[in-house]
Amino acid sequence: MTAAPTPIVSRNPADPADVVAEVVAAGAPAAAAAVERARAAQAGWLAGGAAARSAALSAVAGALETATEELAHLAVREVGKPLTEARAEMARTVAIWRYYAQAPYEASGAVHEPATGPGLLLTRRRPHGVAGLITPWNFPFAIPSWKAAPALAAGNTVVLKPAPEATACALRLAGIVREAVPEGVFTVVAGGAAEGGAVVGSADVVSFTGSTGVGTAVVRAATARGVPVQAEMGGLNAAIVLPDADIGRAAAHIAAAIAGYAGQKCTATSRVIAVGAALDPLREALADALRAVPVGDPADPATVCGPLVSAPARDRLAPAREGLSVVAAGAAPDGPGWYAPPVLVEKVPAGHALLREEVFGPLAALLPADDLPHAVRLANEVPYGLVTSVHTADLGAALHGLDHLDTGMIRVNAPSTGVDFHLPFGGAKASAHGPREQGRAALEFYTSSRTYTLMP
Repeated sequence: MTAAPTPIVSRNPADPADVVAEVVAAGAPAAAAAVERARAAQAGWLAGGAAARSAALSAVAGALETATEELAHLAVREVGKPLTEARAEMARTVAIWRYYAQAPYEASGAVHEPATGPGLLLTRRRPHGVAGLITPWNFPFAIPSWKAAPALAAGNTVVLKPAPEATACALRLAGIVREAVPEGVFTVVAGGAAEGGAVVGSADVVSFTGSTGVGTAVVRAATARGVPVQAEMGGLNAAIVLPDADIGRAAAHIAAAIAGYAGQKCTATSRVIAVGAALDPLREALADALRAVPVGDPADPATVCGPLVSAPARDRLAPAREGLSVVAAGAAPDGPGWYAPPVLVEKVPAGHALLREEVFGPLAALLPADDLPHAVRLANEVPYGLVTSVHTADLGAALHGLDHLDTGMIRVNAPSTGVDFHLPFGGAKASAHGPREQGRAALEFYTSSRTYTLMP
């Protein structure tokens, strides 16, 4: 007997009765078939040349810019992203496509002199073929774009398997991209683990963003096939605050990094490490800042902390803080949405799950440190290593952090959240596997280097 097709239902986190999208999962065979269609289209896409690829990516950027307000509101409705953040994500998404639209014209290699005699030695970067992309729901336009745009610019075709919670956003993005590229060059496969597994099991290069558990399985599957793979996974990010820091400014940055988008970012701050005399004033300033965070309807431009993406995501937060001393808690609105207030706790015992596991919600722990080396040790003693923020007026302290913190990104006097799309993005330890994303690093990941020897 043939199993019934699996329905994919995406709901509005602010109003779960509102069904944003309801589609049938493609199924693993259809996902694998999509990869084969993309493989058949890849040779023509590459042969079209740099001008055609550049024009196509520019056209996508223009269409996304025209549709910015529509797409921002779709992100608000489908994944609960506050409207101001959704608009910022769309601006970044447009910029990503514009940035990579210039990439097809860049040099794809170099010419070298032979060691002896006449001839030419050349290096040249060539696309892998089909890029299989597995993306999360929290940045439904930016993350698929910062994977797909460099892959397409380099001459690959793309099969995207988005998170089920962001199905409507992914399908709308696909509709825009497909208007600019030939048939088969960009395909979205709706579904869950089965479809994702089929994409990973058949693509020529794989890029994943999501949870550590799933990412580890993706890396194993792709590595077993011998295909290039990158995985961006969890974070348990720290903010270190020294006594000489501007405490009010640091508290504002950290509160935004804890509560913005309800903490549903891999770069969100979940541990605040106060050094020495910074502890008491920071506790007070951060408590005030968190209580003042606007929590509510994500469609309201004033909202900073909207709902969690699902009921299970919300329900994980209460057990995570159980038995801990609460420094400050915001107020969650009444209503049908999956809301949770921003919360800061302290006196967290060593080894507590909050100091070992990613929460992915507006919950953070305040930790004391004797001095800067102690703070760095606390920051480093977790399995993850994505980003750390350091708040200080002392250049020497900032440089100490740059030299000793085990994270892929370090931000001085800035929130842990926020990335520059033209620079490499990625973490260390359990936060990432493989080459970096974004910027020129992405173009290198989606291509392989060939060495040519030409002799007379």
